[in-house]
Amino acid sequence: MYVISLDLGTSGFRSQLIDLDKKETIKTVITMGHPLPGGNVMDHLDFAMATGEDVAHRLMIETVKKILEKFDVEPEKIERIAVCGNPIQLSLFQNMEIRDLAYAGENKQKSLGVKDVKREARIFPANEIFKGIFEMDNCEIIVPPAIKHEIGADALAMMLETDFIHQTEPCLVTDYGTNAEMALKIGDRIMTASAAAGPAIEGQGIACGMLAGPGAISDLTVENGLWRLTVLDRTMSPGEGPLVDPVTGEIAEEGGLIPKGITGTGVISTIALAIREGLMTKIPELPNGKLILSENIMISNKDVEEVGKAIGAIRAAHLTLMVESGMKFEDLTYSYMSGATGTYVNAENARYIGSVPGFSKNIIQFGNTSLGLARKIAIDRSKLDEVIGIAKKIQADHLMMATSETFKDIYICELSKWQQGMPEDVYKQMLEMYKIPVFPENIKEVEIEKRVVRDIDDVGKLGLEIVKDIGIILEAPVVDCILCHKCEQECPEDAVIIIQKDGEKERYANVDSQHCLGTSCRRCVAICPVQTMNHKILKIRKSSKK
Repeated sequence: MYVISLDLGTSGFRSQLIDLDKKETIKTVITMGHPLPGGNVMDHLDFAMATGEDVAHRLMIETVKKILEKFDVEPEKIERIAVCGNPIQLSLFQNMEIRDLAYAGENKQKSLGVKDVKREARIFPANEIFKGIFEMDNCEIIVPPAIKHEIGADALAMMLETDFIHQTEPCLVTDYGTNAEMALKIGDRIMTASAAAGPAIEGQGIACGMLAGPGAISDLTVENGLWRLTVLDRTMSPGEGPLVDPVTGEIAEEGGLIPKGITGTGVISTIALAIREGLMTKIPELPNGKLILSENIMISNKDVEEVGKAIGAIRAAHLTLMVESGMKFEDLTYSYMSGATGTYVNAENARYIGSVPGFSKNIIQFGNTSLGLARKIAIDRSKLDEVIGIAKKIQADHLMMATSETFKDIYICELSKWQQGMPEDVYKQMLEMYKIPVFPENIKEVEIEKRVVRDIDDVGKLGLEIVKDIGIILEAPVVDCILCHKCEQECPEDAVIIIQKDGEKERYANVDSQHCLGTSCRRCVAICPVQTMNHKILKIRKSSKK
């Protein structure tokens, strides 16, 4: 018999097939993208609210089906699936209420008839949601509890899978991603928050960017004035790439691995080295507006700005948590980094440009904690009781960054730094004007411990398989379409195509759900001269082929 662990991440899904008797990982399957349009969790929530929770739910289930099919095992041999993710992802997966996550005000929720939504641990038959899609008659699904409705299983996982929950010194844990979950522990008090960092932190939204996967540039180092690229191999382990001159793009030495793109951690190292090596004296201005890392792989001024927005949001959230807690910045002893970005990032470069506090005395890097917790529960069902017990003991205060004036003030400073090159002394003056404590200089030497080499430490004997193209198409009639094709031309991801089916007069907009940028874009809607594009009526097309 087999069990499956599943992490419903904001930028993609990660899953493992495990032999229950031997407790060995057989295979790992990941998607290079999320099935819901958009680049962050709020885009996904907005899509579900506007287009329909049923459509969002079906997109997620269809994608999980594709993952299960990649495992190539008989459905009746799957005994259990343990699922982790943030509250929005888990709610959409289970087809639960999400309006309490969309509307914070009690009066608004009351007017909608939303009350007492519970996100407790659940065990239910897999066919409750997979009936007619991928039937598993002998399988149950386990969902870990949330700590509070807005503090989900992914936040619980990052606390439990690291040493965070047991630390007696002030410590910070962050699961780096498009929606960066974080928690600060001071004594027995835990404060949680999240920062909508956006897709650039994981390599999306970058011209030559990609999620962490084989061929991704994950780090860069200096060798005799040139830059050595670190590239992920087919098992997601870092290996040696080419040695390049980043200004001219000349390759001085070929490496063992050929880069295909660059992930967020690689961009962080690129920016850090550009500043350290004097190639970027004013942010975000690069030599000739770009750095050339390999053939067709470049980092532009615009890319620096995009990553700066993400780093700025995470840094502002970190500082806001510490300011609101009343602690002194200098007291921060441990910073835990988890997730793909937390694993592959060069911690020295990360603290140099602020994605992890530079004044933290210790930095510890972990892998994918959500998948790790799901794996433990999948293998040993009784672990769920232990997790429930710990979740009940955690009394966490959740800080909403969207309503925090401290966050807004710090983020304004961050944006001014990354988009306009605001000097550090002016930054500090701005903080003093906002009556926010000025953070200390970076510690010169810190203890950095890397617990794993890969974000998924054990990919299994059959290795890693990547679902690059989820291949789910959304469709809506465009009644007044004049076939100008402006929507197709305007789409930055080539996610839209207008078709006219054989034997039919009506025209349809087909949207690639994985590549559509959702509410953060909607250029196709804005450009349409007859305003016939309407994302609210999108449905999943019966055939998933374009």
